[in-house]
Amino acid sequence: MTEDLSDARAEQLASGSNQCFVCGPGNPIGLGVTFKLDGDVCRGEFTPRPEHMGYDQVTHGGIVFSLLDDVMANWVWLRGERCFTARAEIRYRSELPVGTPIRLEGRCIKRKGRLAQMEGLLIRKSDDYVVAEASGAFMIAV
Repeated sequence: MTEDLSDARAEQLASGSNQCFVCGPGNPIGLGVTFKLDGDVCRGEFTPRPEHMGYDQVTHGGIVFSLLDDVMANWVWLRGERCFTARAEIRYRSELPVGTPIRLEGRCIKRKGRLAQMEGLLIRKSDDYVVAEASGAFMIAV
Protein backbone atom coordinates (compact mmCIF):
# COMPACT_ATOMS: atom_id res chain seq x y z
CA MET A 1 0.00 0.00 0.00
CA THR A 2 2.80 2.46 0.77
CA GLU A 3 4.21 1.99 -2.72
CA ASP A 4 0.89 3.00 -4.35
CA LEU A 5 0.58 6.02 -2.09
CA SER A 6 4.21 6.94 -2.76
CA ASP A 7 3.61 6.78 -6.52
CA ALA A 8 0.49 8.95 -6.20
CA ARG A 9 2.43 11.57 -4.22
CA ALA A 10 5.25 11.44 -6.76
CA GLU A 11 2.68 12.29 -9.45
CA GLN A 12 1.43 15.24 -7.38
CA LEU A 13 5.01 16.48 -6.98
CA ALA A 14 5.40 16.35 -10.74
CA SER A 15 2.72 19.02 -11.16
CA GLY A 16 3.89 22.35 -12.56
CA SER A 17 2.66 24.15 -9.45
CA ASN A 18 5.15 22.52 -7.09
CA GLN A 19 7.95 24.99 -6.35
CA CYS A 20 9.72 23.25 -3.46
CA PHE A 21 13.39 24.29 -3.47
CA VAL A 22 14.60 20.75 -2.72
CA CYS A 23 12.19 18.42 -4.53
CA GLY A 24 9.89 20.55 -6.69
CA PRO A 25 10.24 19.75 -10.37
CA GLY A 26 8.56 23.07 -11.16
CA ASN A 27 11.38 25.06 -9.55
CA PRO A 28 14.00 25.96 -12.20
CA ILE A 29 16.64 26.79 -9.58
CA GLY A 30 15.75 23.94 -7.20
CA LEU A 31 17.87 20.95 -6.25
CA GLY A 32 15.69 18.43 -8.13
CA VAL A 33 15.83 15.63 -5.56
CA THR A 34 13.36 12.78 -6.03
CA PHE A 35 12.26 11.01 -2.86
CA LYS A 36 10.88 7.48 -2.61
CA LEU A 37 9.67 5.32 0.24
CA ASP A 38 11.61 2.14 0.88
CA GLY A 39 9.72 0.38 3.65
CA ASP A 40 10.01 2.68 6.67
CA VAL A 41 12.73 4.86 5.15
CA CYS A 42 12.41 7.85 2.83
CA ARG A 43 15.37 7.89 0.42
CA GLY A 44 16.86 10.32 -2.05
CA GLU A 45 20.16 11.02 -3.81
CA PHE A 46 21.98 14.22 -4.68
CA THR A 47 25.33 15.50 -5.91
CA PRO A 48 26.09 19.14 -5.03
CA ARG A 49 27.28 21.36 -7.88
CA PRO A 50 29.44 24.52 -7.81
CA GLU A 51 26.36 26.74 -7.46
CA HIS A 52 25.69 25.05 -4.08
CA MET A 53 29.09 26.08 -2.70
CA GLY A 54 29.70 28.08 0.46
CA TYR A 55 33.49 28.40 0.20
CA ASP A 56 36.57 26.55 -1.12
CA GLN A 57 34.60 23.88 -3.03
CA VAL A 58 32.54 22.99 0.09
CA THR A 59 28.74 22.68 -0.08
CA HIS A 60 26.94 25.44 1.84
CA GLY A 61 25.60 24.27 5.21
CA GLY A 62 22.18 25.70 4.39
CA ILE A 63 21.94 23.39 1.38
CA VAL A 64 22.91 20.44 3.60
CA PHE A 65 20.24 21.38 6.12
CA SER A 66 17.61 21.90 3.39
CA LEU A 67 18.26 18.38 2.11
CA LEU A 68 17.88 16.88 5.58
CA ASP A 69 14.74 18.90 6.37
CA ASP A 70 13.14 17.72 3.14
CA VAL A 71 13.96 14.02 3.51
CA MET A 72 12.30 14.09 6.95
CA ALA A 73 9.24 16.02 5.70
CA ASN A 74 8.89 13.77 2.66
CA TRP A 75 8.62 10.72 4.91
CA VAL A 76 5.31 12.26 6.05
CA TRP A 77 4.30 13.62 2.62
CA LEU A 78 4.77 10.33 0.79
CA ARG A 79 2.43 8.68 3.30
CA GLY A 80 -0.37 11.04 2.32
CA GLU A 81 -0.14 13.82 4.92
CA ARG A 82 1.12 17.39 4.88
CA CYS A 83 3.36 18.77 7.59
CA PHE A 84 5.61 21.65 8.54
CA THR A 85 8.84 21.77 10.50
CA ALA A 86 8.11 22.70 14.11
CA ARG A 87 11.68 22.29 15.38
CA ALA A 88 14.93 21.01 13.90
CA GLU A 89 18.51 20.45 14.97
CA ILE A 90 21.49 19.53 12.83
CA ARG A 91 24.93 18.11 13.52
CA TYR A 92 27.58 18.58 10.85
CA ARG A 93 30.25 15.88 11.18
CA SER A 94 32.35 16.82 8.16
CA GLU A 95 32.40 19.15 5.18
CA LEU A 96 30.70 18.04 1.95
CA PRO A 97 32.93 18.82 -1.04
CA VAL A 98 31.12 19.94 -4.19
CA GLY A 99 30.73 16.99 -6.59
CA THR A 100 30.43 14.38 -3.83
CA PRO A 101 27.47 12.02 -4.42
CA ILE A 102 25.35 11.51 -1.31
CA ARG A 103 22.25 9.63 -0.29
CA LEU A 104 19.58 10.86 2.08
CA GLU A 105 17.59 8.81 4.57
CA GLY A 106 14.63 9.95 6.66
CA ARG A 107 12.90 7.95 9.39
CA CYS A 108 10.12 8.47 11.88
CA ILE A 109 11.35 7.84 15.41
CA LYS A 110 8.06 8.44 17.19
CA ARG A 111 4.59 9.64 16.30
CA LYS A 112 2.17 11.04 18.88
CA GLY A 113 -0.99 12.72 17.67
CA ARG A 114 -0.10 15.42 15.16
CA LEU A 115 3.60 15.45 16.06
CA ALA A 116 6.13 13.25 14.26
CA GLN A 117 9.66 13.00 15.68
CA MET A 118 11.99 12.48 12.75
CA GLU A 119 15.61 11.66 11.98
CA GLY A 120 17.51 12.50 8.79
CA LEU A 121 20.93 11.34 7.57
CA LEU A 122 23.13 12.70 4.78
CA ILE A 123 25.53 9.90 3.83
CA ARG A 124 28.54 10.00 1.51
CA LYS A 125 27.94 7.24 -1.05
CA SER A 126 31.61 6.33 -1.54
CA ASP A 127 32.16 5.07 2.01
CA ASP A 128 28.78 5.30 3.84
CA TYR A 129 30.10 8.04 6.14
CA VAL A 130 27.41 10.17 7.81
CA VAL A 131 28.42 13.73 6.85
CA ALA A 132 25.48 15.36 8.69
CA GLU A 133 22.48 14.27 10.70
CA ALA A 134 19.33 16.04 11.78
CA SER A 135 16.44 15.51 14.13
CA GLY A 136 13.19 17.32 13.96
CA ALA A 137 9.63 17.59 15.12
CA PHE A 138 7.09 17.91 12.33
CA MET A 139 3.54 19.08 12.92
CA ILE A 140 1.00 17.27 10.78
CA ALA A 141 -1.35 19.76 9.10
CA VAL A 142 -5.07 19.35 9.61
